[in-house]
Amino acid sequence: MLSVGHIKMKKKIATLILNRNLPIVTENLYEQILKYDGNNTDIFVIESGSDDALKCKYSYWHADWDEARSHGLRYFQGMNYGLANLYKSKKLDDYSAFFLLANDIVFEKKPFMQDLLDVLDEHPKVGILSPCSEDWGEKFFLKKDNVKYFWTVNPGAYLIKKELIYDICDKKNPSEKNFLFDGSNFRGYGVDIEMISKSYANEWAVAITSKIMMNENDSFLLEQSDLIKTEPYDEHIKLYIEEGLEWMKTKFGFNSHWSMQVYVKSFYDEFFKMNPNLLNYKI
Repeated sequence: MLSVGHIKMKKKIATLILNRNLPIVTENLYEQILKYDGNNTDIFVIESGSDDALKCKYSYWHADWDEARSHGLRYFQGMNYGLANLYKSKKLDDYSAFFLLANDIVFEKKPFMQDLLDVLDEHPKVGILSPCSEDWGEKFFLKKDNVKYFWTVNPGAYLIKKELIYDICDKKNPSEKNFLFDGSNFRGYGVDIEMISKSYANEWAVAITSKIMMNENDSFLLEQSDLIKTEPYDEHIKLYIEEGLEWMKTKFGFNSHWSMQVYVKSFYDEFFKMNPNLLNYKI
């Protein structure tokens, strides 16, 4: 019989990092997480159509088909791609949660994964958890309590429980287009709101915690769009909104982003009617 010291323990979290032609940025984030939290997480780097010469040295999957090389996968398609690959390789069950990171997220140089796991343990109804950003107004709701449930949470650092993924994911056709998020909305305007509505509809809350703070370094998108091979920022924002509004109209019949907000808020309010013991976490 093997001693306990020789048993390979499963990691609790799988961290997925999305790279597109910024290998040093991604490698620095990978190495920081490995240094401070390698005992709690395995790390998988997804190449979002990166040029071969600009792949991260830790890359695990490479979206190398023509469309991905030309346009990338963006956050939601990229995370679908990584999660679908874990599912198809039967590795999804090796983890209890999945930390979906854009490579422009910046954390303090210290351990933080256990704090995230502690929040999930303390809040069994939370299916999606995000650290709070220094730039978010949500931090003012978290001054008294370090965890609150929200109906809108910006993507970039979602920690998602495995059980929520199984409740919502498309098991029949897992791909970058449709596994967890609706990848047909390429740039993703509104996809986060749809995901949050699905979470509350399935009795999973979506929370932000100030126990872990982060920053979002948007200088890469603003200053290195040529290297990343995306549109300049102003053009990106224009297409992001136009394409997202068209998606909302086609899929839901909504004419505005506000309609999407009202839609998810109705599920949010219903969640607390079903779970009145959690009203302290409502904003």
